[in-house]
Amino acid sequence: MTDSEFEFIRTLVYERSRISLGPDKRELVAARLGKRLRAVQLATFDAYCRLLQAPEGEEEFVHLIDVISTHHTAFFRENAHFDFIQTQTVPEMLARARAEHWGRFHAWSAACSSGEEPYSLAITLAESLAGKAWTWHIEATDISRRVVEHARTGVYAEQALEGMSDGRRRSHFQRGVGPQAGNYRVKRDLQTAVSFRQLNLLGGPVPFQEPFQLILCRNVMIYFDRATQEELVQKLTRQLVPGGYLLVGHAESLTNIRHELQVVKPAVYRRPLAA
Repeated sequence: MTDSEFEFIRTLVYERSRISLGPDKRELVAARLGKRLRAVQLATFDAYCRLLQAPEGEEEFVHLIDVISTHHTAFFRENAHFDFIQTQTVPEMLARARAEHWGRFHAWSAACSSGEEPYSLAITLAESLAGKAWTWHIEATDISRRVVEHARTGVYAEQALEGMSDGRRRSHFQRGVGPQAGNYRVKRDLQTAVSFRQLNLLGGPVPFQEPFQLILCRNVMIYFDRATQEELVQKLTRQLVPGGYLLVGHAESLTNIRHELQVVKPAVYRRPLAA
């Protein structure tokens, strides 16, 4: 991959997704795009760059983002967040719900990847709000069409559930048999409580009218420059109810960017009640 080819890819990805690819990512980009060259039967990166500029390049850009994006995830990853949601967020919002006329607990998994995060959140809410007269729903979005389509199926290999208690497996998953042996499917009641859609977080207005009591946007901002981080945090903050919570990845911090959120604990922020 030549300097000009990498610069074209880097600029296109930044303009369309705001993912920032530094010079140190050149070898990674070349390796991952090698798969796309084989898929579209092109011999050179120059030909691939020309494809992206052609009318049919719009569809190929979707595949480009798929291979560039990192989708490392797991059920109950950074589990302290789910403990916080169960012990603090849900009880607090439940106490406010009647006075503030909230029809339901509304949460958003803003970079849901292949679904492990929103389904972990769904399990947490199902257990926390069992027997309570308050419904809940989760919006789950990701820039990658491929991982969103996988998340919608709700089917995971047995090793993806390692570390989850047997009780949770029985309560929230169906064990596959026959051709599906070794797989588990998220039970229907949880699947219907999560809505998946492809969404570029920085591609335009947020398509949700109802505000959120909770937003998870974890391990995403590490791919953005500071200006983009500020833009995203401000956009997410506007979607929270006053007093609502934003959770970011444990490796992320909002310390060096401008925002109006209150720090609750590392990786947990709150929109001020007076907002």
